[in-house]
Amino acid sequence: MIHYIKLFRPVNCLITFLSVIVAAFIASFNSFPFVAVFFAAVAASLVTAAGNVINDYYDIEIDKISHPERPLVTGVINKNKVIIIYTILNFIALLISFWISPIAFGFVLFTVILLLLYSITLKKVILFGNSIIAFLTGMVFIFGGIVVENVAASVIPAIFAFLINFNREIVKDMEDIEGDLNAGVITFSARYGIKKLKLIILMITAILVLFTIYPFLIQFYKIEYFIFVMILVNPLLVYFLKSIYEDHSKKNLKRMSLLLKLNMLFGLIAIYLGK
Repeated sequence: MIHYIKLFRPVNCLITFLSVIVAAFIASFNSFPFVAVFFAAVAASLVTAAGNVINDYYDIEIDKISHPERPLVTGVINKNKVIIIYTILNFIALLISFWISPIAFGFVLFTVILLLLYSITLKKVILFGNSIIAFLTGMVFIFGGIVVENVAASVIPAIFAFLINFNREIVKDMEDIEGDLNAGVITFSARYGIKKLKLIILMITAILVLFTIYPFLIQFYKIEYFIFVMILVNPLLVYFLKSIYEDHSKKNLKRMSLLLKLNMLFGLIAIYLGK
């Protein structure tokens, strides 16, 4: 069972689950449809797990070098079983979303198809594949807004999620460069070099830091949001940037990827406090 849990990436699933709940809370009015939001978060988490499963399925050759510890690479999980698990996860997610609303169902179906296309071919398109995953991460917040029927209020956290995860996807590309080259996948870092990729990370981080201040300036969130962002979220982004420029070893890149994931949670807390 533990190998299947590793296959699902439970931390990513938990972040997705919390993101939907936070997005729904931010976008909700006086009432909070707890049951619908809870099941929406479950559906989103299942789609996330399914996306990780199918991505590992198509990434076996890459992971033999980049992530040799993963269940499909070690052979502890059969490839045929992976397809069955992937289908079941998506089926349950679609069933739940259909119960929530037709719009939620269409949203989940679109996400499932896009994740499949990403795993098969789109991830090979330089930076476009990275942007798709970052886009879908941001759309998790839009999904929360859909459930409570107030999408407009979830746009700012969606943009924040997109930017921070775009950075994380680029860092993961840097981390996996050897495995990607071995599998014939030419990423931005493989074609243009780490130095140019760091410039992109610098630009995205600068935009992200400026963007975190914007919601407070327009009085969209309260002072609690601004304090939390300025004390924790943005200093961690600056530290991330400094660390990437000083050390792009695989070990440090993995640390920075985890740091961005943690900072995503801190961003959610800031948004929660500032509502």
